[in-house]
Amino acid sequence: MPTIVVLVKQVPDTNAKIAINGQTVDLSAVKMVMSPYDEFALETALLHKEAAGGEVTALTVGGPASEKILKDAKAMGVDNIVRIESSDSMDTNALQTVLKEAISSLGAEVVYCGKSAADTGAGSTGPGVAERLGWSSASNVISASFDGGLSVTAPGSGGNVRLNVPLPAVVSCDKGSFKVRKANIKGIMQAKKAAVDVRTIEAPPSTATVVSQSLPPAKPAGKSYQGGQAAAEVAQLLRDEANVL
Repeated sequence: MPTIVVLVKQVPDTNAKIAINGQTVDLSAVKMVMSPYDEFALETALLHKEAAGGEVTALTVGGPASEKILKDAKAMGVDNIVRIESSDSMDTNALQTVLKEAISSLGAEVVYCGKSAADTGAGSTGPGVAERLGWSSASNVISASFDGGLSVTAPGSGGNVRLNVPLPAVVSCDKGSFKVRKANIKGIMQAKKAAVDVRTIEAPPSTATVVSQSLPPAKPAGKSYQGGQAAAEVAQLLRDEANVL
């Protein structure tokens, strides 16, 4: 029976309005949630457990506040919840090094994660961790089956591609055809009492730092035209400015 790990990350709610205070993003009034693509990874991990047995461990890196998403994962059905203590921001190398050590210590045979995090959108965690572990890697996965091994479907040129993925492997999940389950009352109550396994792993120093942050420029006000007499001007703007004709 496989030992399954699913990576989850706490991010600002994708519907929240982000503000800049000085040179930093002000998240003081923003609701924090599990990154949406991680929800698809979590569902895939639970489906894997239901098909092949084993245990699912939800793993995150962050401070105490990030334990909320671990409790959410517990309520949905994972067996264990683990947090690697870190209140500092990490660059890609530092984070992936920490994740590699954590995954190895948990004895995982397969790791699921979202294809990218909602806050950074980098999409490098899955392939980067697989490279450090020396494991197979599959990205942008939209469905999986577990009969006699791990088989996944991902978009390819001209259509979807079905791949047999030898274990151990890291699988990065996209929005698929399956529906992410909701936690029931029993799961929520059990999750409230669940203990988080907090561990410390020394991270290499981050070499990339944020110099400044700013919101993108506001979009210019739209133009409005009425009446048939404006048709020629609208057609010219669509051709010369919008490049759609």
